[in-house]
Amino acid sequence: MTIFKNPWPHEAHRLIEILRWKLRWGPQETPELPDAPQTPAAWRAVSREEIASPPEAGWRVTWLGHASFLLQGGGCSLLVDPVFSNYCSPLPFPSLRRKVPPPCAIGDLPRIDAILLTHGHYDHLDLPTLRRIGKGTKIIIAEGHAAWLRRMGFADVSELAWHVGAEIFPGIRVTATSAQHFTARSLFDRNRGHWCGWLVEGADCKLWHAGDSGYCPAFSEIGGRYGPIDFGMIPIGAYLPRRIMRAMHLNPKEAVEAFLETRCRRAVAMHWGTFQLTDEPLGEPPLLLEKALREKSLPGDVFEVAAVGHRWEIRRTD
Repeated sequence: MTIFKNPWPHEAHRLIEILRWKLRWGPQETPELPDAPQTPAAWRAVSREEIASPPEAGWRVTWLGHASFLLQGGGCSLLVDPVFSNYCSPLPFPSLRRKVPPPCAIGDLPRIDAILLTHGHYDHLDLPTLRRIGKGTKIIIAEGHAAWLRRMGFADVSELAWHVGAEIFPGIRVTATSAQHFTARSLFDRNRGHWCGWLVEGADCKLWHAGDSGYCPAFSEIGGRYGPIDFGMIPIGAYLPRRIMRAMHLNPKEAVEAFLETRCRRAVAMHWGTFQLTDEPLGEPPLLLEKALREKSLPGDVFEVAAVGHRWEIRRTD
């Protein structure tokens, strides 16, 4: 049995530390902006007509909330980490209920040619959503998960190791990129599957979805191998308490460093404002992202905070 691990040294948290955090034993970390609003991401509806078919040139990227995106280009429609359920948990825990609905229903989606999954956590791999999309839909996932998904009834599953790519349709290539994280769906399967981001190349563009990651050497490696990247999807939320989350999730300041190191031309903030996974106020990550961009003298529109349901039209700029 393969057990995956991160190749870089980092702090590790134990189960007792998670229990102490969740049960509020001992001192708690204070948010950097304790008066930040407890406001989820803004929302706009996406109509069936808006996403009915891929654009004739470049890509259309639609944020579906949290880490979920619809990518359309090169004649294909791809989903990344689709979660349409009301809870990102094995049971309907009230604390993990959605704060913002998806911008459309699954029935409003176009025909999905493939689903890219970054890892097995419930807020990224949602079995009810995958089943509703269809058990015959092509799924590509980080290595170590395919056999389990096949046991769950999914017929067309393939997995890729870090920095291994595959042409999934003519002219569309996906590559698993490195990340620093972990995965589990129970107390008994920790790190039996790997975790990754996804580079999507085609239609004369490069798109990159970071997956979940702490700040680590992966980002300079990705920039060196694959940059410049036309459009990135980079997480900015679920970072407090830092003593536990630092190794696994970027905070907004680290997200800006990742943006620069991966040589993204543009990016959108994800993994915030949809589910309350950790202790920071829901509205804090965008404010800290704005601050971090100012500190680097970067304009706000190069790394954007947008509403769930927002769409971007991506063209190569050189």
